[in-house]
Amino acid sequence: MSNDELVETIRKKFERVSTVLDERGRRVWALAEAEALGYGGQSIVAKATGLSRMTLYSEKCGHAQDDPAGSRRHVRKAGGGRKKLIEHEPTLLSALERLVEPTTRGDPENPLRWTCLSTRQLAAALEQQGHRIGRQTVAVLLDKLGYSLQGNQKTKEGTVHPDRDAQFRYIHGRVEDFQRRGQPVVSVDTKKKELVGDFKNGGREWRPKGNPEPVRVHDFIDKTLGKVNPYGVYDPTANTGWVSVGVDHDTAEFAVETLRRWWEKMGRIRYPGATELLVTADGGGSNGARVRLWKVALQRLADQTGLCISICHFPPGTSKWNKIEHRMFSYISMNWRGKPLVSHEVIVNLIAATTTQAGLKIEAEMDTNTYAKGIHVTDDELDKVHIERSEFHGEWNYTIRPSV
Repeated sequence: MSNDELVETIRKKFERVSTVLDERGRRVWALAEAEALGYGGQSIVAKATGLSRMTLYSEKCGHAQDDPAGSRRHVRKAGGGRKKLIEHEPTLLSALERLVEPTTRGDPENPLRWTCLSTRQLAAALEQQGHRIGRQTVAVLLDKLGYSLQGNQKTKEGTVHPDRDAQFRYIHGRVEDFQRRGQPVVSVDTKKKELVGDFKNGGREWRPKGNPEPVRVHDFIDKTLGKVNPYGVYDPTANTGWVSVGVDHDTAEFAVETLRRWWEKMGRIRYPGATELLVTADGGGSNGARVRLWKVALQRLADQTGLCISICHFPPGTSKWNKIEHRMFSYISMNWRGKPLVSHEVIVNLIAATTTQAGLKIEAEMDTNTYAKGIHVTDDELDKVHIERSEFHGEWNYTIRPSV
């Protein structure tokens, strides 16, 4: 059960028992709940009941000392005690909400616009408006207003193409058709470039206490080791993948060479009778829908393998839905988290060692070839590509057939 669920459960229980218990009884009940929860229990109970942690701590100290007068301590009458700050200052909540409401950030009259609002800053701003308040009370009031500390969430995909969903349905239909006929289907993409050397790598790994892996302070590229471009091919039918770790530019020729290596090392072994290949890819990058060199290189691959290669590109701004991203690349990142990528061999071994409970298997190798940037493909060269475009968005969906 999460902390929020615990708070809600205890809050409901407290509402039930508080009507039949006096002040002393409520404190004892709250302390018993906190002790039952163990570590962090006092904070959870305090948040659920509105009692301060100091009240619970004092009650606990009284029990620990076996105070004989504990049960006879003064119990305030109903309605006694210090009133809540918002009862004295009814405008406080609205003043606080005006400071944190997202729609006021661009207001030129707001002195805290475009800043990261900490509870200290909010308390200082409220004091300037004549309210006497501390940062802890600000935190309590923010929770009462339904605010919490939150990070960013990647949900916006930019301009939505009107045929976005239709293209996804088209891709789904093509994938099902190829799989039903026993023809291979792969998802391709480039993983983010990685610095090679003793640089910090995000995440943590188990090590002896007080003995973290030493890495460089600054992430300046090592001129000898440079960077690597991992380009991957993922087979969702077999739950297997291939990664070529390139040391040169990420070009269309590099992408198609990775496809060729996957076919030679893995694809044709699993699909010995295959005559077709379906590739799902992003709409941009080295395998982009508008990249001429991508199509010319695919024609060479089709001629070498004898395969009819069909391509389906994802609509603009939807690359996160590419299966290789969350079926393979994400697990590679988890496998090498907290481990400095000190050499090419380490990178290849970490990729190849990536597995999941679902049975994912990956093979990887270095690609030390050089790939020139800026290669110009003429209209004549493009005309020699045996391309058949689909009636539905032929710029995204097309098939390249062997020359002979």
